[in-house]
Amino acid sequence: MTHHKVVIIGAGFGGIGASIKLAEQGIEHVILEKLDDVGGTWLSNQYPGCRCDVPSHLYSFSFALNPEWSDSYSLQPEIWRYLKKVAVDRGVVERVRFGCKVDVARWDHEAKHWLLETSDGPMTTDVLIAAHGFLSEPSIPHFEGIDKFAGQVMHSAQWDPSYDVTGKRVAIIGTGASAVQIVPEVHKQAAALSVFQRTAAWILPHRGRTIRPWEHTLYRRVPAAQRAVRGFHYWSSEFVAVPALMKPAGGRLLKTMALKHLATQVPDPELRARLTPSFKPGCKRLTPSNEYLPAIASPTTTLVTSGIERMVPEGIVTKDGVTHEFDVIILATGFRVTDNTFPELVIGRDGRTLRQTWDDGGMGAYNGTTFAGFPNFFMLAGPNTGIGHTSLVYMIEAQFPYILDALRLMKDHGIASVDVRPDVQTAYNEMLQRKLSPTVWNTGGCKSWYLDKNGHNSTIWPDYTFKFAKRLERFDLESYYQELVPTTERKLAAIS
Repeated sequence: MTHHKVVIIGAGFGGIGASIKLAEQGIEHVILEKLDDVGGTWLSNQYPGCRCDVPSHLYSFSFALNPEWSDSYSLQPEIWRYLKKVAVDRGVVERVRFGCKVDVARWDHEAKHWLLETSDGPMTTDVLIAAHGFLSEPSIPHFEGIDKFAGQVMHSAQWDPSYDVTGKRVAIIGTGASAVQIVPEVHKQAAALSVFQRTAAWILPHRGRTIRPWEHTLYRRVPAAQRAVRGFHYWSSEFVAVPALMKPAGGRLLKTMALKHLATQVPDPELRARLTPSFKPGCKRLTPSNEYLPAIASPTTTLVTSGIERMVPEGIVTKDGVTHEFDVIILATGFRVTDNTFPELVIGRDGRTLRQTWDDGGMGAYNGTTFAGFPNFFMLAGPNTGIGHTSLVYMIEAQFPYILDALRLMKDHGIASVDVRPDVQTAYNEMLQRKLSPTVWNTGGCKSWYLDKNGHNSTIWPDYTFKFAKRLERFDLESYYQELVPTTERKLAAIS
């Protein structure tokens, strides 16, 4: 059985970045990745039109800027190529075991390490870092009769690139971020398109543009110029979006902008009314697009707002009794965020899974990173690290110093395990919920993936992101129970 100092689960942004930072400190580790390449979300999601809604210069590692971005909001293939290049150039790929799926991770209290059962066999590790990502597991709703549909069914995150929608009758279920990107692309090729809308989305103008050759030259020769652009995007997001989202009344400007965009792009007042959300902007993640609304308003597109009753071999039967016939059904239904199955695989000190712990007390963490009862376990992009206005990569990077400092302190002080105190974690989450209570994410009047089935907001960080980074500059050892390495083991380590 192999043993590692650190095991990272997942080779997306989090896993790649963590591996680079661990390697810089000379810390032995391995990445376990269930897919056959790096990239995580940006490898899995290959649907037409897939792109990031965060500016390219900000949606990248601060320590690995890319002067070659072709667009100010990059498409999926370019983001994946960026991640692949970083992983190759920094030696990360050599530390990945591809096709290795973790089935169980169990804390062994006596041995003070994690025992992993994987598709490659068992292994142990002193420290476990979960970088699996909460946008890694598609949410596939159960529709009665879906197995009887005679055509093609595919989720946006499980796109079949060999399937050609040209000339087909296409249904797209959902109007979230992925649907807003897919609809315009499918509309160009399909003979007829029907979009099934349960809830309308606030659509803002998209500010994307092609990055000019002289800009590429400038960024290559003067990296500080690209850092300045990155800084502009970051600080403008912080000081414009955060106040608007923290207080629902502050979203008036967003609403005015979105309504003007809707009026300009959808001339039919009846259709416009059906595309106008009833909730406040920001309650769900804001979605920028200049092509979505015109595609919906096209004569070849039908907006269906009657609920889905069931599926039949011919297509979809809605609650108004109408049968809609299709060749392909696309599920743009997002991801399992608050009910992700990964926590079911992690078993802590008391023999309970992380899921069981969350079912009892709600999905939560300390500093979005550690969990009471789960020693030496760190999660990147964990509970309440999500943001509705800027780059998740920034939040992930903010966690690296915290984890590295923890490993340094454990080594320097002969500590075998650290386990956050339950009272510290409880106080932290009570603080978060107090801050979240008046925000648009909680009071905006929508049902979003930010909230769990009990209405508990376990995903959003309710403040400026630089405050999160400040919190995690150092590992607060005093907030953790600590168990020392036995004296004899420390002596042997010193001798060797």
